[in-house]
Amino acid sequence: MTLEAYADTIVPGEKRHPDDHAIAGVSEGPGSVEAGALELLETEATGITAGLDFLVPMLNGHAKAYAEEHHRELDPSLPEFVALSYDDRVQLILRLTKNGHPEKDGWVSLALFCNMAFDSAPHLSTAQAIADGHPGLLAMGISTPDEDGLWRFPNYSYGRKLAELHPDTTPSGSPA
Repeated sequence: MTLEAYADTIVPGEKRHPDDHAIAGVSEGPGSVEAGALELLETEATGITAGLDFLVPMLNGHAKAYAEEHHRELDPSLPEFVALSYDDRVQLILRLTKNGHPEKDGWVSLALFCNMAFDSAPHLSTAQAIADGHPGLLAMGISTPDEDGLWRFPNYSYGRKLAELHPDTTPSGSPA
C-alpha cells in the first residue's frame, strides 16, 4: 500500500474504489499504479527489488516524522505515508528527493521507475501492452503496430526523412 501511494504521488490516478487509501484520487483516469508500477518495481531487472524492503519502512518513518513536524493526525489503521494527504505526500517526496538529502538516490530511483511504468511500460511487451490497453501508452498516443506486428511511421518526426535505409538491412529491419 505504501509503494502504491508513492507511485500515485508521482503519477496520480483516480481511485479504484471509494475506500482506496493508497490512491489519492487527485487526477482523472489511470495513473502509475494502474499502469503497473508495482509490477515494474518488483521486476528484478530494475536492480531495486532488494531495496524495497528497506525503502517502505524508511518512507513510513519519514511520513511519521513529517506528520509530527506539521501536526498532522494520521489514521493508525494505515501505513503512515498512506495516511498523509496527497499534498503532504508531495511535500515529503520533494524533501526526500531534494539535492543534499542523504537518501535522495533511492527516492529518485523509485520515482523514475514509477514514471517509467506509466510512460514506457518496460516490464511488458510493447505490442501486448498496447493490445491490452496500457493506460500510459494510450495516453501518450503510441500507435498500434501494422498487421505484421511491426511499427512503421509514414510521417517523420522531424518533418523530413533523416537518412536512406542501408542497403544491407534485412526485411525485419536488422542490420546485415
